[in-house]
Amino acid sequence: MALLEVRNLKTYFFGQRGIVKAVDDVSFNLTSGKTLGLVGESGCGKSMSCLSILRLVPEPGRTVGGEVLFQGEDLLKKSEREMRDIRGSKISIILQDLSSLNPSFSIGHQVAEAIRIHQGLKGQSLWRRAVEALNLVRIPSPQERLGDYPHKLSGGMRQRVVGAIAFSCEPNLLIADEPTTALDVTTQAVYLGLLKDIQKERNLAMIFVTHDFGIVAMMCDEVAVMYAGRIVEKASVREIFDHPVHPYTRALMNSVPQLEAGVKRLHSIPGQPPDLYASPPGCAFRPRCEEVDDCCIPDEYPPEIEIDQSEHWVRCWRVVRSTGS
Repeated sequence: MALLEVRNLKTYFFGQRGIVKAVDDVSFNLTSGKTLGLVGESGCGKSMSCLSILRLVPEPGRTVGGEVLFQGEDLLKKSEREMRDIRGSKISIILQDLSSLNPSFSIGHQVAEAIRIHQGLKGQSLWRRAVEALNLVRIPSPQERLGDYPHKLSGGMRQRVVGAIAFSCEPNLLIADEPTTALDVTTQAVYLGLLKDIQKERNLAMIFVTHDFGIVAMMCDEVAVMYAGRIVEKASVREIFDHPVHPYTRALMNSVPQLEAGVKRLHSIPGQPPDLYASPPGCAFRPRCEEVDDCCIPDEYPPEIEIDQSEHWVRCWRVVRSTGS
């Protein structure tokens, strides 16, 4: 049974210029111990999908449709008080920058806060759990770090503290929203290895938001490629790397530098992502697609098609034509 089932999720922003469909009919499943990668250009809806799961969509946005079934219960029907009990306890998030650490409070205070709220610990028991959380993410001398402030730590250590907060209450699901953006390559590799180790130890489910296919290969079991608020292709990591089908997926992968190819001009995707205030009808990628042809119906969005019953799903008119659907 899936730990998380997202069904036809829709999150829209309502502004003076019109409606922005930031997340539009997104569906995916995730089981314990597995990692789903959400991939795509900036603004494609990756982070907003994650915030929608946690019911943290900022104003003037709101989730207008769909279901988010976590352990069989629809989070969209929960009260705000019930969601506060779930956030940080059963579902945690690591953000893509370090702004989630408050410079005015000590490391110990910030790690202990979630433990105190969700598990009711006080006194020495609370501080022991805080030390255990820091030790889990391999912060040296965790007892001494309790009194330090964020500015005293390196970027890599601050990111580990954010991880300690996320893991402190032993969640079932971790959402990692580009957690290595602010880290150098060496620190990034160490941090990703740490996340994998903790995931294996705790049988943790993870949603990993990234634009880096190297991270996808290292961290993920399945991949969902997003464009203009929709998932255009999803499959296992091996299937995506070996047999990418959607033109957008192939374009993204062709944009990755190949070290063995020598010095040459990098491939780039023509045009710009669509203005979601005035998103064109039909396939949103059509104006940029280098494979567009007469089968691409301009006024209708392509349906989701499974390829050869392989759990490989694609939204593309060329696939619809080739499968005869």
